[in-house]
Amino acid sequence: MMNKYLAISKISKIRNEVSDYIECELRKRGIEGLVVSHGNILDILYENNGKLTMKEISEGIDRSKSTVTQLVDRLLKAGYVTKESNLEDKRYSYIVLTEKGLSVKKDFKEISQNVIKEFFKDFTEAEIEILLLLLDRVIHNFTL
Repeated sequence: MMNKYLAISKISKIRNEVSDYIECELRKRGIEGLVVSHGNILDILYENNGKLTMKEISEGIDRSKSTVTQLVDRLLKAGYVTKESNLEDKRYSYIVLTEKGLSVKKDFKEISQNVIKEFFKDFTEAEIEILLLLLDRVIHNFTL
């Protein structure tokens, strides 16, 4: 009988391996100041003409506003994004990709494609679908 306690350990190991892979690829390409958790923010900005509010980013990547604020602050300090005033509603500002942020888009997309390719290497389409369904069930089990 399989040890069910290994499931969480294996998921954690996968997360660490993927993070290490991405960080190694970023270093190889000379990209500094980015960590794996910035990926979702950059991706959603790339997909939305490089300009969104914090609320839109938070909702789009399904992370708390406080988590997004911390990540965006690091992107600001590293020069990948800037804040821009919203002239129509002063309560909100926009997070906007800078030239530096746009300059890593090609590398970012290549690294992302390579991660997905490596992650699902030797999987059939049916196995990928089953894995994703099972992971969704686990997530649902912990969603209140």
